[in-house]
Amino acid sequence: MSKPQKIVIKLGMPSAKNRKEAMALAAKIHGVSSVAITGDDKDRLEVVGAGVDAASLVSCLRKKVLRRADILLVDEAKDKKKEELPQGWWPGYYYPQHHPQPVVAFCQEPSMAGCHIM
Repeated sequence: MSKPQKIVIKLGMPSAKNRKEAMALAAKIHGVSSVAITGDDKDRLEVVGAGVDAASLVSCLRKKVLRRADILLVDEAKDKKKEELPQGWWPGYYYPQHHPQPVVAFCQEPSMAGCHIM
């Protein structure tokens, strides 16, 4: 299984309809886990997935949605869930553990074969 990768594609002069179609087309591709529109001008398509061919994705976008689409970045996706905790970190709550006191049984008569706890 290949590692997840992040692909950023610059869309040339996209309208709201074109952005919607580009996202729908990218979401249909096998291996894509998330699709988002980013950038100040909402002109970048960010695709995250494993085993996604960036060149064929851009070619498909050019044929079906936009005449202009360029690959800006293909990089390994960083997992947001795997943020490392700082050294010596401790949660803000503490549940004290209560250990039961050891039970000591005394036998009244030494001649008893077994000692019973009451």
